[in-house]
Amino acid sequence: MKLIEQKTIDMVVEEARVSSRKRKNFNYHVHLSDPINRMLNALEPGTYVQPHKHEDPDKREVFVILTGRMGVFIFDDHGNVIETAVLDRDAGVYGIEILPGTWHAVVSLAPGSVVYEVKDGPYEPLSDKNFAAWAPKEGAPEAAAYLASLEKLIG
Repeated sequence: MKLIEQKTIDMVVEEARVSSRKRKNFNYHVHLSDPINRMLNALEPGTYVQPHKHEDPDKREVFVILTGRMGVFIFDDHGNVIETAVLDRDAGVYGIEILPGTWHAVVSLAPGSVVYEVKDGPYEPLSDKNFAAWAPKEGAPEAAAYLASLEKLIG
């Protein structure tokens, strides 16, 4: 049995808080080859996740909010935002399933934001994500302004 406990959430939040990337995963799957990847994903405000999709093979991805608030963006093939959602337990929006091959990105809207993430495996680090060419790369000088523009869309 694998529990999702407050002490584990607190640990991963603290690791995200002190991380240079302002995010951290805690995996529940043991092997990267597992057909279903399950993890806590802690994201702090200011972290930038470059829009991406999972394809070849196509993978669906599910986020269930445990603590905090997170924004989710769905894009068309040209980088236009076509859907948004705010995952917020207090507002009664608990999770989202992102269909395979869908451009998406997430942002943290509150300190200590953690989702339970489920994604089709296996995890192949070199090919897991197809990053959008129309969005700044993580660490690029223009990434902060792009992140701010996304955050303005959902307040």
